Amino acid sequence: MRASPAATAAALVLLLPAGSFAQELPPGLRAPFEAGVQALKAGRLDEAEVAFQRVLREGGRTAFVHNNLAIVYQRREQHDRAVAQLREAVRLDPAYPAPRILLGASLLALGRAAEATTVLERAVKLVPREPLARQQLARAYEQSGNLPGAVDQYRKLRELAPNDPESAYQLGRAYLALSRWSLGRLREVDPGSARLHQALGHTYRVQGKPEMAEQAFRRATGADPALPEIHLALAQLYVEQKRWDEARAEVERELQRRLEAEEQAR
Repeated sequence: MRASPAATAAALVLLLPAGSFAQELPPGLRAPFEAGVQALKAGRLDEAEVAFQRVLREGGRTAFVHNNLAIVYQRREQHDRAVAQLREAVRLDPAYPAPRILLGASLLALGRAAEATTVLERAVKLVPREPLARQQLARAYEQSGNLPGAVDQYRKLRELAPNDPESAYQLGRAYLALSRWSLGRLREVDPGSARLHQALGHTYRVQGKPEMAEQAFRRATGADPALPEIHLALAQLYVEQKRWDEARAEVERELQRRLEAEEQAR
């Protein structure tokens, strides 16, 4: 399951160090700010909104107060209002990563993937080991059609949490989407490409469709008899079906192809 803007906001709420932020406020505003954070964590959004607006109104115009008020609006799915608060938070403190992560999430919810990508790329540079930043950036790349970029982000998430099943699932899903996209591009660029038929053959084989896989591999050899690995793929297919003579013949063809390639290279 991919993180929604509300889920991202909720995760950041749990990380809010209310006490340390409150120390940056005038003494008279620390208590209402801390009360707002506790209300936000408890899901009492109206109470949290009133508290944060009071802090802002009475002189506590800091990035983290705007950030927290934006979280209230995100939790209500009021993303236009959240964006306004988060842009102000970024303006006040460009080095504070949380508003950028949340801003990217709200922009994605509003369908503004290009803006979200710019914001989230900056967030990842600020906190490269923060999973929420990379999760949102991967979503932005997916929405904008940059599937290789999405795969790269999910790979890095997998490296950050190698035992996390969710990151493994998202990486596999991204690779599958990239594979489908690549096949679509191959069809557009060269419908008769040997590589296209080769990729289709492997896909059919994994799907348990040996007859269709064989046809695709045969088309690949017809399009390019010198293409590496096609005869071995056919041989493996025949071995699985216990068609030993045909498998042996394909191995011999692959060996012959390699000998011919080596002679041409000399």
